[in-house]
Amino acid sequence: MSGDAAHQLQIPIGALPFSVSASPSPSDLAFATPSSFDERPASIGAIPSGGNTQAVLDVSRMVSNLSSSVTMAANSNSFTSVFLDECLHMFFVKFIPTFPILHRATFVFRDCARTLLLNAIAIGSLYLGQKDAVAKGETLWHLAHTAIATSWQTLITHRGEYDACEGVQLIITAVLGQVYGTLSKNRAIRTTSQAFHSLGFVWARRSGMFDSQPFDLRLVPALDTPELDKEHQWRLWVSREIQQRALLAHYMLDGLISQMSGEPTSVRHATNQLNLPSSEASFEASTANEWISIIRLESPSDTTSFRTILRQLFRPTLEKRWINTALSAFSYKVILEGLQSLVSDDDTEETAVGVPTRSEVRHALCQVYEGITTNSFLSSNDRLETILRWHSICLNTIVDSSLLCRTLCSRYNITQHIWRNADQSKHSIDLVSWVTTSAARSAVLHAMAIQELVEQLPRGRAHAITMPSALFSAATVYSVFTLAGHPVMQIPCTVVWQDVLSSGRQTTTNSYLSLSELSASSQISLHETETTKYIQGNSPASPIGTTSRNLLYELNSMHKLFRCLYAQWGIAADMESVLEQWITLCH
Repeated sequence: MSGDAAHQLQIPIGALPFSVSASPSPSDLAFATPSSFDERPASIGAIPSGGNTQAVLDVSRMVSNLSSSVTMAANSNSFTSVFLDECLHMFFVKFIPTFPILHRATFVFRDCARTLLLNAIAIGSLYLGQKDAVAKGETLWHLAHTAIATSWQTLITHRGEYDACEGVQLIITAVLGQVYGTLSKNRAIRTTSQAFHSLGFVWARRSGMFDSQPFDLRLVPALDTPELDKEHQWRLWVSREIQQRALLAHYMLDGLISQMSGEPTSVRHATNQLNLPSSEASFEASTANEWISIIRLESPSDTTSFRTILRQLFRPTLEKRWINTALSAFSYKVILEGLQSLVSDDDTEETAVGVPTRSEVRHALCQVYEGITTNSFLSSNDRLETILRWHSICLNTIVDSSLLCRTLCSRYNITQHIWRNADQSKHSIDLVSWVTTSAARSAVLHAMAIQELVEQLPRGRAHAITMPSALFSAATVYSVFTLAGHPVMQIPCTVVWQDVLSSGRQTTTNSYLSLSELSASSQISLHETETTKYIQGNSPASPIGTTSRNLLYELNSMHKLFRCLYAQWGIAADMESVLEQWITLCH
């Protein structure tokens, strides 16, 4: 990372969770475990006599055991500096490119909170092939979680040299902990992560992070400015950008956790007043001079907020300036999670007050798709990964994939540990009837697109955090069709996604269309595309323009993909287990 931090990670094993220095600092003591309760500065007095004596002793022993269990696990796992260095290397090389919230070039170990390091190392351990790497990573996550839960009051007051406000590293720590916990193989860790996932927003508000002013681009120095001044301004900008991305990452995780837990989001994404982050090119600059050169060539920073963009998506008659903006993949993902939050708010047939209908959300998704596909600033991998999440959200506007999975497992008495087990009688799906509907045919097209995108992504980008849930949603749709007696499908060779999204749009939604869009819609009705004919259930006049898919064969291919996925994200192991049982039933 930074040259002056090359040897910062040589941590003595016994001191791993707490202190790198010989004498611990006050912040270290905040989550250190005393060797005995007699070391406290003041005593609560003698233990009562009589019948309560044993009860008090039992409680004292329980507290002592609980407080030392986490550190005992760390000591028994034989952490070495080589292992920790490998994990941090994998964290920055493998994870950060898919989730860019930290800046490798300016990252300095000695200035980093130990809880942040623990979570970063835990995530990095998922990319190692060692047999005990997962167990060690879980231990490190528990250490970080315990430290945060008991000492967040102290951690939230930390302010780095270049931070705009306090608590930035706590927010980043919370993001990394949520990523690890949400996708962990350990079900207890997953449950704990879901229960605590809204705290990041609470801490950010408490520290005033949402009110922090962005970096003033008028302060970007010239290339002939003295090196110290350039370095100082660059690090100030990086700090503001990391803070912004950490907050936006909480929105991204909020949408994903909502989908994974089957619960509404913890905050209203439509009110997100944060501005767009910088381009990936400027954020990935490795030197101050490179940053200055890139940022001066770019257009002036867009001060548009995500709230404004989401509002424009549902008022398309206004000027669509945001579509022509060079949005980054990171920004698109935040926008998509905003739309996902609206889908999670509308989980019944009767739309809640102030929540857009599903057809209105699909129309907004259609505009986002246009923006993604026409944005020339996105790399090929970023575009594929963003469209993958787009298809996953589109699928969930058609059918709740978690409900579909739970209904299928309930019907065949299969135990699943992926989604919450809610009352099936309240919301049930007649699977045999559902596969004959136009909604089901739209869903299977999105499922096929998800599978193809996963297979197209290079191995280095195949572990995006949204990958397991997207692939499992597609596998669920495939399994429903196959078990309902429709394993072979004749689908269009080329899918017009605008037709897929508009096929389920209600008539009242036309009030949201411009005159040109109304004209295009009427032309489609006169000249139906192969996509429209397929969704409506009309058999093609000839096999030209269509192709056949055997969903059972595709399920076998997906099964192999899950085995590759759970090497990084353990939750895919539970998904693979359920899919294996579905495949067995299909034979």
